[in-house]
Amino acid sequence: MTIHRTLAASALALFAFEAAALTAFVSNEKGNTVTRIDVETLEVIDTTPVGQRPRGITISPDGTELYVCASDDDTVQVFNPQTMELLHTLPSGPDPELFVLHPSGNPLYIANEDDNIVTVVDVKTKRVLAEVPVGIEPEGMGVSPDGRVVVNTSETTNMAHFIDTETFEIFQNTLVDSRPRFAEFTRDGKFLFVSAEIGGTVSVIDPSNGEIIKKIEFEVPGVTPEALQPVGVRATADGSKVFVALGPSNRVAVIDGASFEVKQYLLVGQRVWQLGFTPDERYLFTTNGNSNDVSVIDVASETVIKSIAVGEQPWGVVVSPQ
Repeated sequence: MTIHRTLAASALALFAFEAAALTAFVSNEKGNTVTRIDVETLEVIDTTPVGQRPRGITISPDGTELYVCASDDDTVQVFNPQTMELLHTLPSGPDPELFVLHPSGNPLYIANEDDNIVTVVDVKTKRVLAEVPVGIEPEGMGVSPDGRVVVNTSETTNMAHFIDTETFEIFQNTLVDSRPRFAEFTRDGKFLFVSAEIGGTVSVIDPSNGEIIKKIEFEVPGVTPEALQPVGVRATADGSKVFVALGPSNRVAVIDGASFEVKQYLLVGQRVWQLGFTPDERYLFTTNGNSNDVSVIDVASETVIKSIAVGEQPWGVVVSPQ
């Protein structure tokens, strides 16, 4: 009896340890899979088949639900992050690409690339709350820290659309450079960064009035300007550093959060696309679509410390909150 109790206690302790372990989740667009990475060991845990063409990926604030945009299935899949069991799906509208959760964890705001709509879904009732018409080819989604504003970027209209989360109406449109891909608020809500893939810039916007404060440009010796294509953007919680994925240049730009000047460029994998911090911001993960790997950046030292092979054409990345 004592031996059985000891074994049971050990198994329970092991389960609790595994459940508490930080995990990075990577959506592999062409492989139709999600790869899990142990954040402590920086080793792959497993790779799980999911829906067709998974791109956007995020996780609930309490870490109990993993959301995946299955773009070619026209749905959002919801998984148990611990087991990767498919729990259910959410209505999403056609071709969901990127999405963002309200800071409270509900609702979910989804960019439907083929239908020029942002779909708002209640993740508890699985009900569509609103469909907001936006510009052509909506992609990037950002939400203000207070949850009052959602920003969508439309790739062909070249605008950032500011949506009131109470009325589901657009109250501000800001024209940015060509093919805006991503929208990222600073934690204090004072700044909004919008990347323009073809324009080659990141617009720094004052969310209070929608005005562009500065346009950040990029220049890397030996790299053609056409290869410097800003996509994913992430800012540290204190706003001191901003990281920008520069697509086929295979670089991540490190930007000073006070001056908005580029500090340096980090060489990562091929066609770097999206970025994801660990909760403590010790690491930043990058998805490198053409080299089928993830680069791990040490945020404090601003150095690339490891490359991790994942699935085919990694696209999005998110790390569990706890």
